[in-house]
Amino acid sequence: MNRGQSFLLLLIGSVALLTLFVISPFIEYVIASAILAYVLYPFHVRLSRRLRRALADRLRESLSRRLGNMLSALLLIFSSIVAVILPLAYISWVFVRDLTEIARGNTGIDVAAIEAEITALTGEQVEVGDVLATIGQLLANTLFGGVGGIVTTAIRASVGLSLALFLVYYTLLDGPAFVRWLRLTSPLPSNVTADLVDRVDAMTRGVVIGHIVVALLQALVAGIGLWAAGIPNVVFWTFVMAVLALVPLVGAFFVWGPAVVYLVAIDQVTAGVFLAVYGVLVIAMVDNYARPIVIDQQAHLNPAVILLGVFGGIYSVGFTGLFVGPIVIGVLAATLETFREDYDVI
Repeated sequence: MNRGQSFLLLLIGSVALLTLFVISPFIEYVIASAILAYVLYPFHVRLSRRLRRALADRLRESLSRRLGNMLSALLLIFSSIVAVILPLAYISWVFVRDLTEIARGNTGIDVAAIEAEITALTGEQVEVGDVLATIGQLLANTLFGGVGGIVTTAIRASVGLSLALFLVYYTLLDGPAFVRWLRLTSPLPSNVTADLVDRVDAMTRGVVIGHIVVALLQALVAGIGLWAAGIPNVVFWTFVMAVLALVPLVGAFFVWGPAVVYLVAIDQVTAGVFLAVYGVLVIAMVDNYARPIVIDQQAHLNPAVILLGVFGGIYSVGFTGLFVGPIVIGVLAATLETFREDYDVI
């Protein structure tokens, strides 16, 4: 390596570190925009093709292609705002409200009845309200840096979300060109680069669809059951189940199972029996049937690894870490697998 190449590599490394420093306050939104664009891209291809055909009779081919791509990206972003972002913003607001109340000790749960049952069974006095308040404070500190940091987090999230939408738009338009540029720029042999790209694609699809989407679906179904049974702070507990549901079979049970016991303890036996039956016949079936259908077995990761990515992502970057953490670990796994197979490493 001559002096010119050494200087160029040093310059590239320095500028890369500086770029990472500049975008680090919004790195989670950058990654989240890439994930959203990845999910929307197959729809973008189909929609832009239809729009180009519709515009082909009136405009030149190059103009109809460009306009079709732009309109498709804008329509998909608008659809995402209506179908995903606005409902998610409302759910986030309700979750923050419930979390704040729990952190202040206002759980909405009949704490006295639970404490009386525990005392009757064990003979020990347990301050359940204090335990729940501590859990609420711990979650608030982890997600927002404390209750006082919620407003700051909301402002930062608004700016980050606006940035993410712009990034999604341009990623949908220029994403394929960027992937081609990566393939050409990669110092790896073309066959290794192609293998790595395919593995990352399969791993990302498996993590996003096979694990996260199923967990969110199971949490939503379980949340409906908690709401029907009359459990307070449903949105808060649904969020907890969304994280725990990443562990197959038993994840969401750690919430709806104790909820059944709670309902029986406060003499709401009918609601408790309903929730138990609903949990076994509906909530558990979502995990048993939906997960094997949508998971790409070639991109399967151990649930413990996924859960580690979720908790690590939430702790590192906040709420969006729920999605970012597993993706990062999935890409690492794909890279290691490519290295092992293409370079015959045992």
